[in-house]
Amino acid sequence: METGIQTHQSSHFAHPLSNSAAAGICPEMLEVAEEANRAGDYNLAAEIYSSQLADLQCLDRGLCLRKADALAQAGRISEALDSYCTAANIGKLRPDELRLLVENIARNIREKELNINGKAASFHNSGNGEDTFKTDVEALEKEPLDLFSCPICTFLLSEPTTLECGHTFCKHCLEETIKDCKQCKHKMKKKDVNILPIGYRVNVVLSSLLDKWFDSESKARRHWIDGEISRKKYDYTDAMEKYNKAVELAPSIGLLLGQRAELHMNTGNFSQALQDAESMCRLKPLWPKAHYIKASALSKANRHDDALKEYFMCVALKPGWTTVKLEAQKVLSELFSSVFEDCAPAPMSALQSGPSMHLLKSPTLLSSINPFHTPQRSASSSQEPEFTKSFSGEGPSGSPSSKVQKPLLDANGPPGVVSALPAPPGALKRKHSEDGPDLSSPSKLLRPDEACSPSPSPNVRTVAADLLDSGDMECSLCMRLFYEPVATPCGHTFCLKCLERCLDHNPNCPLCKENLSEYLATRGYNKTLLMEEVLQRYLGDELAERKKIHEEEMKELSNLNQEVPIFVCTMAFPTIPCPLHVFEPRYRLMIRRSMETGTKQFGMCVADELKGFADYGCMLEVRDVKFFPDGRSVVDTIGVSRFKVLSHGQRDGYNTAKIEYMEDKKVDGEELAELLKIYASVYDQASGWFTSLKDDMKSQIISHFGELPGKDPDPQGSPSGPAWAWWLLAVLPLDSRAQLTILAMTSLKSRLIAIRRVLIFVTRKKPR
Repeated sequence: METGIQTHQSSHFAHPLSNSAAAGICPEMLEVAEEANRAGDYNLAAEIYSSQLADLQCLDRGLCLRKADALAQAGRISEALDSYCTAANIGKLRPDELRLLVENIARNIREKELNINGKAASFHNSGNGEDTFKTDVEALEKEPLDLFSCPICTFLLSEPTTLECGHTFCKHCLEETIKDCKQCKHKMKKKDVNILPIGYRVNVVLSSLLDKWFDSESKARRHWIDGEISRKKYDYTDAMEKYNKAVELAPSIGLLLGQRAELHMNTGNFSQALQDAESMCRLKPLWPKAHYIKASALSKANRHDDALKEYFMCVALKPGWTTVKLEAQKVLSELFSSVFEDCAPAPMSALQSGPSMHLLKSPTLLSSINPFHTPQRSASSSQEPEFTKSFSGEGPSGSPSSKVQKPLLDANGPPGVVSALPAPPGALKRKHSEDGPDLSSPSKLLRPDEACSPSPSPNVRTVAADLLDSGDMECSLCMRLFYEPVATPCGHTFCLKCLERCLDHNPNCPLCKENLSEYLATRGYNKTLLMEEVLQRYLGDELAERKKIHEEEMKELSNLNQEVPIFVCTMAFPTIPCPLHVFEPRYRLMIRRSMETGTKQFGMCVADELKGFADYGCMLEVRDVKFFPDGRSVVDTIGVSRFKVLSHGQRDGYNTAKIEYMEDKKVDGEELAELLKIYASVYDQASGWFTSLKDDMKSQIISHFGELPGKDPDPQGSPSGPAWAWWLLAVLPLDSRAQLTILAMTSLKSRLIAIRRVLIFVTRKKPR
């Protein structure tokens, strides 16, 4: 049994009893019936209520309603209708008294006709109202997403606009609803929306591709959006014109038909609204909104009986839709009232033998609850149909029955309760047993997944082969297929590396010259994900070739022997920090490439008037980079190793060199003993000199180069020699030519002797 109703059932079974009836009713039995209701044994509860009613001299309306509710809960819809009719004959039924009838008719449709159990049951059991089902029915409410769908509206992207995070949406959707990216939850700050003075810009490349590949649907989407805008301005004439154009171009979009149907209803054209609603139901038989719009159109056209069937279908498909349930209850209440209006209550004897004869005056109610029942009349139009005799309490021979007859609809078999429910979407008309087999049994119905996949459908968009042209997806800077495509805020697309190189030179868009200073400052170079997916899906081979070329270039750039990037600036030494302020476009490119290749290294040389840069230098390793909004950067580097230039070259504006790395020559024996003696002497001399410096000078040196490194126990342990020797070279007052000469030495002994000479010179020099 469904427990969702049990949690609040007491309020529905507590129909008040009249004072006269209460006197003839056993309270203990009523309590047992209530316990049975709470336990989900509705059949037992119904039997108890029946026995209590049988003992009454005058029927009680409240007790009839309790019995009717229990029968409805038990799934015995036809018998429940008898009791509701009896109660209605005594007093008008209020909409709130019919909630369980509506819910259980819908439940039977859902389970027996639509063959939906698990998911629908979870809806039914939640008990949290309409909002609980919003997410669960989203798939039926909107079109399924495909590669070219907007994640917000789920329809074909119209005026596709790419955000800084790389996700693409309709421009209209962003302007209407965006707070943050629906895909990655990237927070949209106010300045993000207005990176440019006029706000969002359309992605030029994607827009042209969608217009070319999906011409009709793309035009329809634009008309549709224009129609929505006019509709919000209450310009219904213009809105209808736009909707008509859109439907003509794309007649299979359910929501578009739904909006036009609602517009027809706004203008009082209910017949046209109904046509659109029926088209929606054919396209998406299990879409609750389609049935709701159809029900609304029928209701406004005063076809309440037909509207009731659609309301039942809505509740069956979306059990938590409170608004529709209330509508169904209201319509059902009015139908019950119409049966008994202007009629006095029937006597007790007539009511005990079956449903009220007044019910026969309302084929509307019967057809609403039992749309398949088409009684067979004889040639004589005056002859009553079989079901009329049964309903009126007469047996087959026409003699009065001594007890309550079998209900109009047998709840336990075909045509059964299933026959008492509205026709399922897409089902064939049910045949009676005498006409042939049942063609619309649940097993014969379309499954929900089949029914929700009409053809043609936007969720199977594919690009025609003859419309594919790799030239449509080429970067206007490198004239090659996009690789890591990035969309600028002005809507133009470039390869990531191409765009970065252009922004190194000028903070304006290469195509439209729009200022991109803010974009450069945020460095929001996220790839346009939709463009990447399009390339992978439709130009996979070309993209693989493009990727191969890029990887070969990166491999070449990462070869730190054959083509080492050279920063021509100042002297650098192994183990010594070398902070750099990078502002020239060529060096911005060079630093970025050293980071992209993963080497994080480049060479540093001093300038040479003849060759461009010196024949010796030091490799630097990047430890950190801080970028400024205008593209400049401060690069924290440290010396790694020395090298000798074998040949000079250039690449993309910066210098390169083929190099070989240098190491100190190791010595042993007497040479080693002499080296150690000089090593200790020069270190002590260096330490004494540094100690003798004034405090302010020492502070400046320490802040820039750090403390004097300690004396290594093994002077030949490093290929470049002890760190303190390079520290001294960096801080001693030597010109770059002298420093370069010492840097080029591969003999530690010679380097130490040269340092000693410099120390002697600076210590003999008189202080100012």
